[in-house]
Amino acid sequence: MPVSPNFFSTIKPNLIGIKTYTPGKPLEELQREYGIKNAIKMASNENALGPSPKAVVAMRKHLNRVHRYPEGGCHYLRQKLSKALNVYDNQLVFGNGSDELLIFAVRTFVGAKDEVVIADPTFLIYEIATRVENGTVVRVPMKDFHYDLDAMRAKINSKTKLIFIANPDNPVGTYVSEKKLTDFLRFVPRNVVVVLDEAYYDFARIKKDYPDSLRLLKFFKNLMITRTFSKAYGLAGLRVGYAVSSPEIAASLNKVREPFNVNLLAQEAAIAALDDTSFLKKTVKTVTEGRLFLTKELTRLGLVSVDTVTNFVLFNLGKPAQPVYESLLKKGVIVRPMNSWGLSTFLRVTIGTMSDNRRFIKELKGAL
Repeated sequence: MPVSPNFFSTIKPNLIGIKTYTPGKPLEELQREYGIKNAIKMASNENALGPSPKAVVAMRKHLNRVHRYPEGGCHYLRQKLSKALNVYDNQLVFGNGSDELLIFAVRTFVGAKDEVVIADPTFLIYEIATRVENGTVVRVPMKDFHYDLDAMRAKINSKTKLIFIANPDNPVGTYVSEKKLTDFLRFVPRNVVVVLDEAYYDFARIKKDYPDSLRLLKFFKNLMITRTFSKAYGLAGLRVGYAVSSPEIAASLNKVREPFNVNLLAQEAAIAALDDTSFLKKTVKTVTEGRLFLTKELTRLGLVSVDTVTNFVLFNLGKPAQPVYESLLKKGVIVRPMNSWGLSTFLRVTIGTMSDNRRFIKELKGAL
């Protein structure tokens, strides 16, 4: 049925022109589209080792309960995580992935014409969520692929409500040190909320100068930290993340949170995953070794990669990347083109198993 032109007049004007987030090409779609078997996906920063084995056992155990609504406040996950992090349970808010918590922050603090300061490039959800709420996005270009905190600080004014810092950043992979972050937070007015997106925390925390953000919460009540079970614990398909903040911020976030937003199996899997320390160590070891291999091999190919502390590597081809991306697709290797971030000569590759990494380098040589 054709849609009447008058229908579009009912859509909020600020939604016009917002580009929806485009995820990486699914593995099944690639295999179906190109008639390829044994394709590998190295595009969405997923855990190449699969999910936490303890999480899988927990999900199987609770499958016969899925006819019931989940615990709305994530009670048991909240109790376990509060002890693990040494924070009060009323400092925690849970989301359908940490993405939802980032959206909660914008929904809570940003209204029409309010300003949100972000880096450029950075995670695309910050801008999308801000524009949905009719807020104004203030982009601050990175300096040599690192956050320019001095420039971000200069953008703060009476309209500023939120500042997003992805630490480490996606899609870049670099991080802000504790000293630089602390100096920045000292300057930020207490009525401006700083969201520290630590989706890749488990890979970056091995760096000695990586911030102990939970400690900083004691000094900066306007700080909100988000983390996820998607990456290091391999639970991306379940969508479960959490935020840690002051009780006041947490209470406000809960006012915009939908009831039952974290499903039953996700909660049980996350509880079990917290005990799976051996899987976490194996994941970090795999990523650390794979990162070293990929950066060395990319250098041998004459390509420049951005120094990263995450489970992905951003690298510059020095020419339009789309043809190389498509050539890799035809060989069954999915990576991420960077056009959406304005980086048309770059590709981002997720660190996989060593077998995946070697195959990627082999096919990249052919594509070049």
